[in-house]
Amino acid sequence: MRTALPSDVLAAVEARLAPTDRLLRDAYPGEDGTRRPVHTVYVPADRYTPELPVEWGRAARDAAAGAGGTEVLAIDVGLRYGVATEVAPRVDAKLASEPIEDLRIDFEDGYGDRGDAAEDADAVRAAKRVVAAEGAHFAPPFIGIRCKSFEAATRARGIRTLDLFVTTLVEQGGLPDGLALTLPKVSTVAQVEAMAEILAALERVHGLPDGRLGFEVQVETPQVVLGPDGTAPVARIAHAAAGRITGLHYGTCDYSAALGIDAPQQSLEHPAADHAKHVMQAAVAGTGIRLSDGSTNVLPVGDGAPDAWRLHARLVRRALERGFAQGWDLHPAQLPTRYLATYAYYREGYPAVAARLRHVHEGTRGAVLDEPATVRALTGFVRRGVQCGALAADEVAADTGLDPAAPAQHPEEHS
Repeated sequence: MRTALPSDVLAAVEARLAPTDRLLRDAYPGEDGTRRPVHTVYVPADRYTPELPVEWGRAARDAAAGAGGTEVLAIDVGLRYGVATEVAPRVDAKLASEPIEDLRIDFEDGYGDRGDAAEDADAVRAAKRVVAAEGAHFAPPFIGIRCKSFEAATRARGIRTLDLFVTTLVEQGGLPDGLALTLPKVSTVAQVEAMAEILAALERVHGLPDGRLGFEVQVETPQVVLGPDGTAPVARIAHAAAGRITGLHYGTCDYSAALGIDAPQQSLEHPAADHAKHVMQAAVAGTGIRLSDGSTNVLPVGDGAPDAWRLHARLVRRALERGFAQGWDLHPAQLPTRYLATYAYYREGYPAVAARLRHVHEGTRGAVLDEPATVRALTGFVRRGVQCGALAADEVAADTGLDPAAPAQHPEEHS
């Protein structure tokens, strides 16, 4: 068969699109399939001990027992009876074995200004306790600190705490595999670049591999959602630190307050929150950077606990349905509803997802025509369900023919 286009035209197209190919390959690698936590728990730095996850798990189980048991609580927050009976034992087991998946030792808003001597001591003590927790197998899969912001008033203090924490970890025996560092109140791309420079310098000083230290960026200021030039700086932030950025976390109260939203109206489901989170989603789509919803400060304690549990369970489910598989928890009593809502989401969605994946695996046709991108999303759904404990690896393998522990399928490479 004869084509009409001369070779020089094709060569010119290849040359023109080579930068695009490199951008798609390097900047948009897709999700890597490694474990991601369903939440981040924040505790003030002076309150962290190696036993804290065990204590939180016990307190969470006591809270559920006070509500009549995990199954009763599940029904009360809106789960159907059949789903409640299915997920409640799984949640009980989770609260006993791994109540906290990701723990952030907080030196920012939850800690405040206690003076340099106190914060120096707490930074060193926190690092030593993390090492002790790792050695005693008390540490959650992901653990680290949130330092103070890089705004002028707190920059030097935040950098010093970060340095003390990382340096002490190295000197005490090494970094946890799931080390997580969080930079709050980011308002410019330059602050992200500065954080990357500091982490690179710490790697050089301590002889760590290049890129070993990553960090999360908290989206808490309107300036990163809409910049003075009318662009969305958060999209530049996603590419500003040479692969070091691991996540974007939405900050509910700071962002809402900065917009002038009154305190009673500050919520994860306020339209302003949804707008910010939609921009975050678009900014990191395809990059492999993970997203986290924020927190609700309506805690399930006292007479208001039933309403607070219903609110929390609804917000967790809402976030999952909108593509945010992670959020923040601030109190042990939020853990039962975190896992009840999360497990119900995966258990309820699993039968239809498994059937669609089985059709893909066997090359048969079902009621839904799934394209490759959708197949990747279906696979990610079951993988996340297995990672958090909502689904079992053997049932996924039996029902779909897939190995949920296998590496993620990346988007097609452009070369």
